[in-house]
Amino acid sequence: MRFSKIPRSIRRVSSHLLAIILGVALTVSTLRVLPSLAEPAPNPVVDTPELIAQKQSPATAAIGNTSFVTAAVNRVGTAVVRIDTERTISRRVDPFLEDPFFRRFFGEGLPQQMPSEQLRGLGSGFIIDKGGLILTNAHVVDKADKVTVRLKDGRNFEGQVKGIDEVTDLAVVKINAGNDLPVAPLGSSDNVQVGDWAIAVGNPLGFDNTVTLGIVSTLKRSSAQVGISDKRLDFIQTDAAINPGNSGGPLLNDRGEVIGINTAIRPDAMGIGFAIPIDKAKAIASQLQRDGKVAHPYLGVQMVTLTPQLAKQNNTDPNSPIQIPEVNGVVVIRVVPNSPAATAGVRRGDVIVQVDGKSITSAEQLQNVVEDSRLGQVLQVKVQRGSQTQSLSVRTAELQGAS
Repeated sequence: MRFSKIPRSIRRVSSHLLAIILGVALTVSTLRVLPSLAEPAPNPVVDTPELIAQKQSPATAAIGNTSFVTAAVNRVGTAVVRIDTERTISRRVDPFLEDPFFRRFFGEGLPQQMPSEQLRGLGSGFIIDKGGLILTNAHVVDKADKVTVRLKDGRNFEGQVKGIDEVTDLAVVKINAGNDLPVAPLGSSDNVQVGDWAIAVGNPLGFDNTVTLGIVSTLKRSSAQVGISDKRLDFIQTDAAINPGNSGGPLLNDRGEVIGINTAIRPDAMGIGFAIPIDKAKAIASQLQRDGKVAHPYLGVQMVTLTPQLAKQNNTDPNSPIQIPEVNGVVVIRVVPNSPAATAGVRRGDVIVQVDGKSITSAEQLQNVVEDSRLGQVLQVKVQRGSQTQSLSVRTAELQGAS
């Protein structure tokens, strides 16, 4: 049938349909052939320094082929060591068995001394010098008769304790293993922030070369808060798993730099561990290497933080032995005999409110002021004694039995 014989109404509809079909085809063809008439093509992506840093960030690396934890551990891993210790304890017989009457009755064949006992300990450490200097905790090697250091490659060396400081729980051990040992890169704890990555490396419970991951939970956690008030430290708190045997091992940042030394755990809590800031350890390690000990100044008082509310509670208690000024400061609960504080006239119940013109509001603050002073330095201490204020001159002395 020819197109001319198709009724006009049908031809009109067919023309419209053809126009629509051709229009769609043309549009599709145009979009395919002329991309400039569609959406502009995106510009090529260029790696800027910001994008490069983002690609190398821990969050990005963690989902790549190699995690940032792996890279950090690989950087420091060979410098982490295991420390085994042995200590011999001679056990005496019960004093009752040493009574002369008892011996006359039972004869002189009774033992004078029980068999000795071998105590074994386990800890961690890390190499800080190519010549074999190792940093660890004092409580790992203190009073040990024998110290054995095992490197990651399996070699064992006898360790010589060069110095111990019980107050900061730090020790330096030396091994003779040549002059080309791997060294752990030391970072700065001053740059650490809450929420930063924290990687603990060590030998917990004897499981060598163990790595755990967490974050920095808080900073400047005082030793009193941790529960070891005989130390003078502000710890890094972390939730990276730390267990017995981790002591002395490094706490790393996401770049594999040492930011702390794993030291303490809370046995009554999960996921709470503490590390000595590396900047504090650097200064102490230098003194231990040079002198074998560290001299710490002291005043000779036992003290607690005081607030007006606590003082009021004390003063309203009919069984309280003393009345305390209701002020902010540090109350002295005991003065050590023959100490600098005793010589200067500090008394039990005095509230220390100022040292060298600086207000004192906590026991930790006062401890830090004393720790930062020099041996023999005279500190001007202002105390509130009852309703009176007195100024006392206290000359610091060396804390004995600290190392």
